[in-house]
Amino acid sequence: MSIEIKNISKQYGNQKALDSISFSINSGEIVGFLGPNGAGKSTLMKIITTYIQQDDGEVIVNGFNTLTDSLSVKKSVGYLPEHNPLYLEMYVKEYLHFLASLHKVSKTRIDKVIALVGLTPEQHKKIKQLSKGYRQRVGLAGALLHNPDVLILDEPTTGLDPNQLMDIRNLIREIGKTKTVLFSTHIMQEVEAVCDRVIIINKGKLVANSSLETLTKEQSLTTVFTELTK
Repeated sequence: MSIEIKNISKQYGNQKALDSISFSINSGEIVGFLGPNGAGKSTLMKIITTYIQQDDGEVIVNGFNTLTDSLSVKKSVGYLPEHNPLYLEMYVKEYLHFLASLHKVSKTRIDKVIALVGLTPEQHKKIKQLSKGYRQRVGLAGALLHNPDVLILDEPTTGLDPNQLMDIRNLIREIGKTKTVLFSTHIMQEVEAVCDRVIIINKGKLVANSSLETLTKEQSLTTVFTELTK
């Protein structure tokens, strides 16, 4: 397994953000992670990537425990959070060189990643000059730079126009050929276009974990989502 989530719970004050969630993701799967706003998606993604710790349960990523071997987990995971943190005054290639120095990644890897995410024409621009679509590509490049086995993407297509959305969708599909991808989104067509499997949570609880084909056998994904989360 690439990711194993075992009875994860997380509480903020009196609010239970996650309530004994369990699932696993195999190597090479692209999994859509769905739920209404406030369902606990971002909280679980932050736990998987070791940004925060759970109250109960265990997370194993690539064989490493997030609590006892967080550094190995971080080396195994590329993470694009919902609010893509970028240094807007830096040039694209300068920013990626900075990240590469932190990861001890070669300069040749930077050029490969720039080409992979389609940033070649923009690499000498300042990040603040880029459209939101290209800023998302910079975030993806940063997440991919150290060649992680697992990619965690928190709403990577929010606010993109249809052309930008198609580009990022194709990129996720291409990345998924060699990596395990877990990504959250509110766009059902996104999931239908690129995912092997769908996980849905609601109010901190797991309400669906199935292949896309099985889940949509009798009704649309939108209908399934609405019925499970209303």
